[in-house]
Amino acid sequence: MNISLADLPPALPADHVVAINQPGADLHTHRDYAWHGMAFDLPPGVFHPGETSRMLHQRLLDGDIETRGRGYAAMGVGAGVEAVAAGLRGAHTAYALDVHPASVRATARHYRTHVGERSDTRFVPLVSDLFDALPDGTRLDVVTFNPPAVSQPVSDDPDVVRNVCVGAPLVTRFLDQLVDRDLLAGHGEVFLILSNTADLHTIVGHAIRGGFATTIHHRHDWHDGVVTFLFRLTRDQR
Repeated sequence: MNISLADLPPALPADHVVAINQPGADLHTHRDYAWHGMAFDLPPGVFHPGETSRMLHQRLLDGDIETRGRGYAAMGVGAGVEAVAAGLRGAHTAYALDVHPASVRATARHYRTHVGERSDTRFVPLVSDLFDALPDGTRLDVVTFNPPAVSQPVSDDPDVVRNVCVGAPLVTRFLDQLVDRDLLAGHGEVFLILSNTADLHTIVGHAIRGGFATTIHHRHDWHDGVVTFLFRLTRDQR
Protein backbone atom coordinates (compact mmCIF):
# COMPACT_ATOMS: atom_id res chain seq x y z
CA MET A 1 0.00 0.00 0.00
CA ASN A 2 1.29 3.46 -0.86
CA ILE A 3 2.18 5.56 2.15
CA SER A 4 1.13 9.09 2.99
CA LEU A 5 3.17 11.67 4.87
CA ALA A 6 0.97 11.02 7.90
CA ASP A 7 2.51 7.54 8.11
CA LEU A 8 5.97 8.97 8.78
CA PRO A 9 7.43 10.02 12.14
CA PRO A 10 8.33 13.65 12.78
CA ALA A 11 11.91 14.77 12.39
CA LEU A 12 14.10 14.32 15.43
CA PRO A 13 15.20 17.45 17.29
CA ALA A 14 18.30 19.03 15.78
CA ASP A 15 20.48 18.47 18.85
CA HIS A 16 19.56 14.76 18.89
CA VAL A 17 20.40 14.43 15.19
CA VAL A 18 23.81 16.04 15.71
CA ALA A 19 24.57 13.98 18.82
CA ILE A 20 23.99 10.60 17.17
CA ASN A 21 25.78 11.45 13.92
CA GLN A 22 29.16 12.50 15.19
CA PRO A 23 31.81 11.45 12.66
CA GLY A 24 34.46 8.92 13.55
CA ALA A 25 38.05 10.02 13.89
CA ASP A 26 39.34 7.54 11.31
CA LEU A 27 37.72 8.78 8.08
CA HIS A 28 41.06 10.03 6.76
CA THR A 29 42.86 6.75 7.41
CA HIS A 30 42.97 3.37 5.70
CA ARG A 31 40.35 1.08 7.22
CA ASP A 32 39.09 -2.47 6.68
CA TYR A 33 35.57 -3.80 6.28
CA ALA A 34 34.50 -7.45 6.17
CA TRP A 35 31.18 -8.83 4.96
CA HIS A 36 30.17 -12.40 4.09
CA GLY A 37 33.78 -13.53 4.24
CA MET A 38 34.91 -10.80 1.82
CA ALA A 39 37.49 -8.17 2.71
CA PHE A 40 37.19 -4.55 1.59
CA ASP A 41 40.05 -2.09 1.96
CA LEU A 42 38.81 1.47 2.47
CA PRO A 43 41.19 4.30 1.52
CA PRO A 44 40.91 7.70 3.23
CA GLY A 45 37.57 9.39 2.58
CA VAL A 46 35.74 6.25 1.43
CA PHE A 47 32.52 5.60 3.33
CA HIS A 48 32.63 2.77 5.86
CA PRO A 49 29.39 0.75 5.58
CA GLY A 50 27.21 0.64 8.65
CA GLU A 51 24.02 -1.11 9.68
CA THR A 52 21.82 0.84 7.28
CA SER A 53 24.12 -0.07 4.38
CA ARG A 54 23.87 -3.73 5.31
CA MET A 55 20.09 -3.47 4.92
CA LEU A 56 20.82 -3.06 1.22
CA HIS A 57 23.78 -5.43 0.96
CA GLN A 58 21.99 -8.49 2.27
CA ARG A 59 18.84 -7.87 0.27
CA LEU A 60 20.86 -7.49 -2.91
CA LEU A 61 22.80 -10.67 -2.28
CA ASP A 62 19.80 -12.83 -1.40
CA GLY A 63 17.55 -11.43 -4.13
CA ASP A 64 14.98 -9.65 -1.97
CA ILE A 65 16.08 -6.68 -4.09
CA GLU A 66 16.39 -8.63 -7.32
CA THR A 67 19.17 -7.70 -9.74
CA ARG A 68 19.67 -11.03 -11.53
CA GLY A 69 19.43 -10.41 -15.26
CA ARG A 70 18.55 -6.75 -14.67
CA GLY A 71 20.20 -3.38 -15.21
CA TYR A 72 21.25 -2.04 -11.81
CA ALA A 73 22.75 1.20 -10.51
CA ALA A 74 24.35 1.59 -7.09
CA MET A 75 24.20 5.30 -6.34
CA GLY A 76 26.84 6.58 -3.91
CA VAL A 77 28.56 3.23 -4.12
CA GLY A 78 31.32 3.99 -1.60
CA ALA A 79 33.41 0.88 -0.96
CA GLY A 80 31.50 -1.06 -3.62
CA VAL A 81 29.70 -3.69 -1.56
CA GLU A 82 26.40 -3.12 -3.38
CA ALA A 83 28.07 -3.55 -6.78
CA VAL A 84 29.82 -6.71 -5.61
CA ALA A 85 26.54 -8.17 -4.29
CA ALA A 86 24.75 -7.37 -7.56
CA GLY A 87 27.60 -8.85 -9.60
CA LEU A 88 27.56 -12.04 -7.58
CA ARG A 89 23.80 -12.21 -7.98
CA GLY A 90 24.12 -11.92 -11.77
CA ALA A 91 22.97 -8.41 -12.73
CA HIS A 92 23.33 -8.03 -16.50
CA THR A 93 24.76 -4.53 -15.96
CA ALA A 94 26.05 -3.09 -12.70
CA TYR A 95 26.67 0.67 -12.72
CA ALA A 96 28.73 1.84 -9.74
CA LEU A 97 28.26 5.61 -9.34
CA ASP A 98 29.95 7.95 -6.89
CA VAL A 99 31.05 11.57 -6.93
CA HIS A 100 34.24 10.56 -5.08
CA PRO A 101 36.98 9.22 -7.39
CA ALA A 102 38.72 7.20 -4.66
CA SER A 103 35.45 5.41 -3.93
CA VAL A 104 35.02 4.46 -7.58
CA ARG A 105 38.60 3.17 -7.72
CA ALA A 106 38.08 1.16 -4.53
CA THR A 107 34.83 -0.26 -5.91
CA ALA A 108 36.52 -1.35 -9.14
CA ARG A 109 39.28 -3.05 -7.18
CA HIS A 110 36.84 -4.86 -4.90
CA TYR A 111 34.68 -5.93 -7.84
CA ARG A 112 37.69 -7.45 -9.62
CA THR A 113 38.67 -9.30 -6.45
CA HIS A 114 35.28 -10.66 -5.41
CA VAL A 115 33.37 -10.98 -8.69
CA GLY A 116 35.93 -10.90 -11.49
CA GLU A 117 35.06 -11.29 -15.13
CA ARG A 118 31.61 -12.75 -15.78
CA SER A 119 30.12 -13.36 -19.19
CA ASP A 120 26.64 -12.50 -17.92
CA THR A 121 27.47 -9.21 -16.18
CA ARG A 122 28.84 -5.90 -17.41
CA PHE A 123 30.45 -3.75 -14.70
CA VAL A 124 30.51 0.02 -15.29
CA PRO A 125 32.25 2.13 -12.61
CA LEU A 126 31.73 5.88 -13.13
CA VAL A 127 32.77 9.01 -11.27
CA SER A 128 29.48 10.86 -11.42
CA ASP A 129 27.50 13.60 -9.71
CA LEU A 130 24.34 11.55 -9.28
CA PHE A 131 23.43 10.28 -12.78
CA ASP A 132 25.33 12.91 -14.78
CA ALA A 133 27.86 10.43 -16.24
CA LEU A 134 25.26 7.94 -17.45
CA PRO A 135 24.83 8.00 -21.24
CA ASP A 136 21.56 9.37 -22.58
CA GLY A 137 19.07 6.60 -23.20
CA THR A 138 20.20 4.46 -20.26
CA ARG A 139 17.30 2.57 -18.69
CA LEU A 140 17.59 1.01 -15.26
CA ASP A 141 15.59 -1.80 -13.71
CA VAL A 142 16.86 -1.30 -10.15
CA VAL A 143 18.49 1.63 -8.34
CA THR A 144 19.62 1.70 -4.71
CA PHE A 145 20.70 4.72 -2.69
CA ASN A 146 21.64 5.15 0.97
CA PRO A 147 22.12 8.92 0.79
CA PRO A 148 23.96 11.29 3.12
CA ALA A 149 20.63 12.82 4.03
CA VAL A 150 21.19 13.78 7.69
CA SER A 151 19.37 17.08 8.07
CA GLN A 152 21.84 18.90 10.33
CA PRO A 153 25.48 19.81 9.68
CA VAL A 154 27.69 17.67 11.91
CA SER A 155 31.07 18.86 10.57
CA ASP A 156 32.63 21.34 8.16
CA ASP A 157 34.99 18.63 6.84
CA PRO A 158 34.01 18.17 3.16
CA ASP A 159 34.49 14.40 3.37
CA VAL A 160 32.22 14.15 6.40
CA VAL A 161 29.59 16.31 4.71
CA ARG A 162 29.77 14.18 1.54
CA ASN A 163 29.36 10.97 3.54
CA VAL A 164 26.80 12.11 6.11
CA CYS A 165 24.93 15.38 5.85
CA VAL A 166 24.40 16.80 2.38
CA GLY A 167 20.71 16.71 3.25
CA ALA A 168 17.38 16.65 1.43
CA PRO A 169 18.41 18.70 -1.65
CA LEU A 170 20.68 15.88 -2.86
CA VAL A 171 17.88 13.33 -2.61
CA THR A 172 15.28 15.50 -4.30
CA ARG A 173 17.74 16.15 -7.14
CA PHE A 174 18.31 12.38 -7.39
CA LEU A 175 14.55 11.86 -7.77
CA ASP A 176 14.25 14.68 -10.29
CA GLN A 177 17.00 13.19 -12.48
CA LEU A 178 15.25 9.82 -12.51
CA VAL A 179 12.12 11.52 -13.82
CA ASP A 180 13.62 14.17 -16.10
CA ARG A 181 16.00 11.72 -17.82
CA ASP A 182 13.44 8.90 -17.88
CA LEU A 183 16.01 6.55 -16.37
CA LEU A 184 13.68 3.89 -15.01
CA ALA A 185 12.49 1.04 -17.18
CA GLY A 186 8.74 0.46 -17.13
CA HIS A 187 9.01 -2.04 -14.29
CA GLY A 188 11.88 -0.19 -12.61
CA GLU A 189 12.32 0.02 -8.84
CA VAL A 190 14.17 2.46 -6.61
CA PHE A 191 15.18 1.41 -3.10
CA LEU A 192 15.97 4.40 -0.92
CA ILE A 193 17.13 4.35 2.71
CA LEU A 194 16.11 7.26 4.92
CA SER A 195 15.58 7.79 8.63
CA ASN A 196 14.01 10.48 10.76
CA THR A 197 17.47 12.05 11.06
CA ALA A 198 16.65 13.31 7.55
CA ASP A 199 13.84 15.60 6.45
CA LEU A 200 11.59 12.64 5.66
CA HIS A 201 8.50 14.68 4.93
CA THR A 202 10.26 16.91 2.40
CA ILE A 203 11.90 14.00 0.57
CA VAL A 204 8.96 11.59 0.54
CA GLY A 205 6.58 14.40 -0.31
CA HIS A 206 8.79 15.31 -3.27
CA ALA A 207 8.74 11.69 -4.43
CA ILE A 208 4.96 11.48 -4.24
CA ARG A 209 4.50 14.80 -6.07
CA GLY A 210 6.96 13.55 -8.70
CA GLY A 211 4.72 10.61 -9.51
CA PHE A 212 6.47 7.87 -7.53
CA ALA A 213 4.34 5.21 -5.91
CA THR A 214 6.04 4.91 -2.52
CA THR A 215 5.85 1.97 -0.14
CA ILE A 216 7.79 0.90 2.95
CA HIS A 217 9.79 -2.21 2.07
CA HIS A 218 11.39 -2.47 5.52
CA ARG A 219 11.24 -0.49 8.76
CA HIS A 220 13.75 -0.69 11.61
CA ASP A 221 13.45 0.96 15.02
CA TRP A 222 16.84 1.42 16.68
CA HIS A 223 15.22 2.22 20.07
CA ASP A 224 17.20 5.43 20.42
CA GLY A 225 14.64 7.66 18.72
CA VAL A 226 15.86 6.79 15.22
CA VAL A 227 13.59 4.90 12.84
CA THR A 228 15.05 3.84 9.48
CA PHE A 229 12.96 3.10 6.41
CA LEU A 230 13.84 1.25 3.25
CA PHE A 231 11.42 2.75 0.75
CA ARG A 232 10.49 1.16 -2.57
CA LEU A 233 9.60 3.65 -5.27
CA THR A 234 8.09 2.88 -8.66
CA ARG A 235 6.55 4.97 -11.40
CA ASP A 236 3.27 4.50 -13.22
CA GLN A 237 4.40 3.96 -16.81
CA ARG A 238 0.94 3.79 -18.40
